[in-house]
This record gives sequence, structure tokens and C-alpha cells, in this order.
Amino acid sequence: MVVAILVAFLGALAAPWVFRWLGNAAGWGLALLPLGLAVYFASLLPDVVGGQTLRHSLVWVPSLGVNFSFYLDGLSLLFALLITGIGTFIVIYSGGYLKGHPDLGRFYLVILLFMASMLGLVLADNVVTLFVMWELTSLTSYLLIGFNHSEFRSRRAATQALLVTAGGGLALLAGLILLALMGGSLEISELLGQGQVLREHPLYLPTLILVLLGAFTKSAQFPFHFWLPNAMEAPTPVSAYLHSATMVKAGVYLLARLQPALGGSEVWSSALMVFGLATLLTGAALTFRHTDLKRLLAYSTVAALGALVFLIGLVPLTSYYAAMAFATFLLAHSLYKGGLFMAAGAVDHEAGTRDITQLGGLFRVMPLTGVAVVLAALSLAGLPPVLGFIGKEVLYVAALQAAPAWMVGLAVLGFAVGAMLALLLVVPFFRGQPPQKVHEGPPSLWLGALVLAGLGLLLGFFPGLYTPLADAVASAVKGQAVAYHLKLWPGFNPAFLLSLLTVLLGVGFYFLYPRLRAWMAQEPIPGPENAYVALLRGLMRLAAGVERLLQSGSLRAYLVWTFGGLVGLVGLALFRSGVLLWPAGASSPTPEQVLLLALMLLGAIGALRLRSHLAMVVVLGVVGAGVALVFLLQNAPDLSITQFLVETLTAILIALVLLQIRNIGPVPRGRWLDKVVALGFGGLVTLLMLGVLAQPLELHLSQFFAQKSLPEGFGRNIVNVILVDFRGLDTFGEITVVGLAGLGVWVLLANGRASGEPSPNGNSNGRSDHEHPDS
Repeated sequence: MVVAILVAFLGALAAPWVFRWLGNAAGWGLALLPLGLAVYFASLLPDVVGGQTLRHSLVWVPSLGVNFSFYLDGLSLLFALLITGIGTFIVIYSGGYLKGHPDLGRFYLVILLFMASMLGLVLADNVVTLFVMWELTSLTSYLLIGFNHSEFRSRRAATQALLVTAGGGLALLAGLILLALMGGSLEISELLGQGQVLREHPLYLPTLILVLLGAFTKSAQFPFHFWLPNAMEAPTPVSAYLHSATMVKAGVYLLARLQPALGGSEVWSSALMVFGLATLLTGAALTFRHTDLKRLLAYSTVAALGALVFLIGLVPLTSYYAAMAFATFLLAHSLYKGGLFMAAGAVDHEAGTRDITQLGGLFRVMPLTGVAVVLAALSLAGLPPVLGFIGKEVLYVAALQAAPAWMVGLAVLGFAVGAMLALLLVVPFFRGQPPQKVHEGPPSLWLGALVLAGLGLLLGFFPGLYTPLADAVASAVKGQAVAYHLKLWPGFNPAFLLSLLTVLLGVGFYFLYPRLRAWMAQEPIPGPENAYVALLRGLMRLAAGVERLLQSGSLRAYLVWTFGGLVGLVGLALFRSGVLLWPAGASSPTPEQVLLLALMLLGAIGALRLRSHLAMVVVLGVVGAGVALVFLLQNAPDLSITQFLVETLTAILIALVLLQIRNIGPVPRGRWLDKVVALGFGGLVTLLMLGVLAQPLELHLSQFFAQKSLPEGFGRNIVNVILVDFRGLDTFGEITVVGLAGLGVWVLLANGRASGEPSPNGNSNGRSDHEHPDS
């Protein structure tokens, strides 16, 4: 597994070069990467359906227990097959849909990086590895949604998706850390067996809330659903891959993966059932507002994601039906929704529009695409003989077994809208006249849709082909072995009657669709997106206010904020640590030290009283000289000489600068804030020094340098040997930094003179004050 993920990332990085080599055929060539990975994961099917779990690990940060560890069971294998299998057709589809696009090579790079990140996410066994891959999917999806970066709508949609999902990612990070602390391990496979311990832990509720926030934002659950339809600004290959089969199901995968660990409590089932059902109904209701094919499919995806979350909430409440319904509906939805998105893109590519009110008679000119749409629409509507019908039947069985009657009724309404949407998608292929010059697209545009829809039909007729893997998926979600035989005809039972009711309501909604759409389009409906916009504007205003406060352009203000912040934060830390004000066993100061302290204090007071900047520099030199004399009294002549040199050079440099500044004016008086901050910072440094001196003196390094200075450094001056030999590279780095800073200042000054900045005499480029710049 580790090798497979590395191959995925390396293959993605090589995509631009492959595109340059193969040109328009690059889609077919690059599709070999996900196809090869799909074949590899398919070869593991016998082991996984046989009950084995595969685990591989690479040490990353062993001291923290962080590893690149990966875990394969039924759940992760199904997702891996979907990611690589559908990814194969998406790469081929991209070559046809974006043919001739100047940035197609970049597109291949990013979409294959996304595929590799999704693989890493669903296979990760370490919570840190999972989070890293989680964020990589957010970053790559941001680049894909904003692929048409010259368009404002694309940039806005990409930013919105990133802010929502990355915000949830921060919550997820905190939740995963708490989960690891509660379970005593960073490995997910170890946490799954500690469900009872985790549910009884005091941190269970905050951990659950944080994990749900991360999952809900990623999988567009209410009230975070709004970013997904807006992401339809992305090219259709992105919508068909990210927003139907992979990325939006990452949150669903996380909830299913953690169900054995966090599930089983009342709050888990209630939260998932309520929010899942709310998402299902929200997506269904907002479908009535649109006629754009991709928008219709996007809201249908929101509804389906809500249904999957609803099923995960039902898992602890049923014997095995909810887990089996999850496994079946997950695959059915990925197949039919990926195919419908690709078909919608093919229609848009050939007809030039996605508006269903302007399309008609397409089956005569696009028969292969039409067959794919019909088969996929049957699965969307939950009609036999396709896999979507089986998934809906098992879902209704699970709902009838554990959900309240009112929830079952609302779920039927949501699925009825799906049946209505199926009719809206199929009718333009059979009714009306086709647009002029429309024809079937190249194989790259219809192959994926036809194969995915055909798989749904094949698994509908022969569900036994999927049953072993479905059992493995359901067992992973349930946390215990599940064995259930999928079949196309369930017999006459309450679930089948609900299916009939769903279809009848869907037909009724279809005939009411024009009126309902006109009614819902009359007034904008306030919702969570309005709250998002208001929050974003509030944050921007807050940022502008903070910028005006902190970035005022005043050096004095910057120093006040910097030193004031240090005094407040470090002072609070010192107060809480109980720092000593005087080192234990310290000797009394000598008369010479008292005299020097008095001179430095007088120098500091004098600097505060003077109004001349130049006089202040001279008087402050007394303080520096006093420090140098203190070093001398402590038998450190080298430090004393260094201090004298630094003080002298500093005073000279500041004096030269002051002489070049015109109209600087006297030092203002009455700035009490400056004095308070200065005294506070000086007191803070004093406390820090006293605190350091109060600690036990560790002589290990001192003894080491004293012993090694002469035999290894060939010098008796220990300080010099440390700087030149033991810390030679560090010293060289410091000298380099100072040298580069000097070069930078020289370049800035040289550029300033070359661009005509005022010279020290107040003129620019030697012109008089009365010369016109153009004269």
C-alpha cells in the first residue's frame, strides 16, 4: 500500500511531462496510472473479503508515535476502488473535455495529486497521516475548483470551498488529537476497539462535536451544504470526480470509519440522523430552484450525502441493515452520479448549454450518451433493475426498523425528488427537437458515463457479484461481522411499498416542477450562505480595524505594541511560574558595583530628561559603559572590550543618522505610555535575569568546553574557541546574515539615489526646489 501511494504521488508529479510528450493523447496515457492502481487494489479483494485486514507502516516521528501507517479493510478497499476506478475514466474524460486548453498539463497534475491524496486519506491508519491527507485534498480541490482562475465566480467558489472545509479541518485536527489522548494511541485500528472506553470518557462529547464539524464541512452537510453547488463553477471533470464520488464522501468515510469507536451513543445516532435528514431535505428542496444540469446534480448529491450520514446514524440501532444499506447505496450513488455528471458535461460540450429547458431530442444525435443517462437515471430514481433500486430498498428496510415514522416519511419525500430529477434528466433526450449541429462526442466523453452506468445495471442483475465486498464494508462500519445476501427482488414488503410511493410522488413532483420552480424563484431564500457572507465581511472589517491599529506607519506605535505585548505575556508567565526576585545565596554588592549602578541609573534618568536626541545618545552611552565596567569587574575583559566597541560604534552610527535627518525636532515630553512601557520592559528583563540566576547552575557544558578547548580547539581562550571552532558554522551564519543585511541596505540606498529620492540637502538629483520635474 505504501508503494501504491508513492507511485500515485510520483505519477502525478510526472503528469506535465507526459502531457508534453503525448499531447492530446495524454489523457489515455495518464489513465494507465489510476488503472494500474485499480488493478492492484482489485487483486487484494480475495484477501479482504476473506476477512483479512492488511496493514503497512513507515516510521515518521517515532518519539511522538507518528507513523505513515496504512490500513486496508472492506471500507477502505471500496473507497480505493472507487477513487482509482472512476479516476481512470475521469482522466480520459478530461483529455476530451479540456482538449486544447492551455493549462491542461497543470490540470492533470492537480487532479492526479488529488487522487493520490484521497487514496492516502482512505487508507491512513494514523490520525496524523489522515489529517495531512485530509488537508491535501482541501488544497488540491481548491486548485481544481478555481482552475478557470481568470473568472471571478471560479475564484470565489474555490475560496468558499477552501474556507469552509479548511475551517472544519482545524476542528477535526483538535478532535483527532483529543481522540488519540482518550484512546492512548494515534493508530485508528487500535482506537476502533476501544468504543466503550471512549464513550465513557469525559472528553467524548467535545471530541464528537469537533469530529462532526470536520466531517460535516467536508461532506456538505447542513448547514455547510452551500459550498458544494457553488463549486459547480469548476470544470465538469472536477464535478464528476470530486463532487460526486470522492472528496465530498471523505467526511462520510470518516464517520463510517470512526463509527465503531465513537458510535453507539444516543448523541451520535441523534446528531447524524437529524443532520443527515436535514441535508437530504435541503438538497431535495433546493433542486426546484434550478434548470442547470450541473446545479440539479449538485443538489441531488447534497441530498444523497445526507442519506449516507443518516444511514451511519442508524448503524448502531439496527442489526445489520443500515450498514448493508450504506455499503450498497454508497457504490450505487458513486456509479450513477459520476456517470450523470460526465454525461451532463458531454451535453454541454456538444450543445453549448446545460439548461434543460433549451434541450430536446438529444437521443437521436447522442445515442451513447443517452443510454448512459437512462441507465444512471434509473439508479437515481431507485427503479429496477439497477443497483440504485437495491440500495434504496435496503435503506428503507433499515429506516423502518429503527427510525421514527416521521423521519421515514421525510426520507421518502427526499427520495421522491430524486425520482423527479431522473425524469427531468431523461425527458430532454426523447422529447423535442435536437439543437442544430449537435452530434455524439468523441469516445473520451461518453466512455466513462456508459461504463459506470453499465456497471450499475450489471450489479443490479447480479448483486451477488458485489455481496462479498458489501459484507466486508458493512462489517467494517458495524464493527462486527455482517453477512447479508443482496438480491434484486425483495418481494412485497413495506419497503417495496415505500418505493412505489416514492416513484408516484416523484412523478407528481415532475408535473408540479414548473409551478414550484416559479414559486421558489420569486424571492431569495435566506440561509446559511448569508451567514457565511456576513461572517466573512465581519472578519474583513475586523482585520481592517486591527490593521489600522497595528499597522499605523508609526515606529513608536510598533515599539509600544511589541514591547507592551512582551511585557504582558512574558510577565504573566513569570508571575504564574513564581519566579524568585533574588537568587538564593547571592552575595551583597561591592562598593564599586553600587557606584556603577548609580552612574547607570543617573545616565538613564538623564536620557529621559534631555530634549536633544544627540545628547540622549551620548548620555545613554554612560549606561553601556557601565555595563562594560561591570564585565571588567567580573574578570571578563574580552566581554568588556566587546561591550565598549559596540557602545562606541552604536553611538557613532546613531549620531551620523541623526545628523542626516532634517526637521526632527526636540524629544516630546509627557509621553507617559512610552515611559510605562520602557520601565515595564526593563523590569521584565530584570526579572528574567534574576529568574535565570535563581536556577541551579548546570556546569556540564562549561566543563566540557574547558576540557576540550585546548586539546581539540588549540586555544586557551575558551570563548574564542567556542565561537571559531565549536560554533564555527553558527558564527559564519551570523556573519553572513549581517553581511547580507548590509548589502541590502546599500542596495536600497543606491536605488533611492538612482530613482531621484531627496538628497540630504533637501533636493532631488541636484535640481533646485523650483525646477519642474519635466523641465
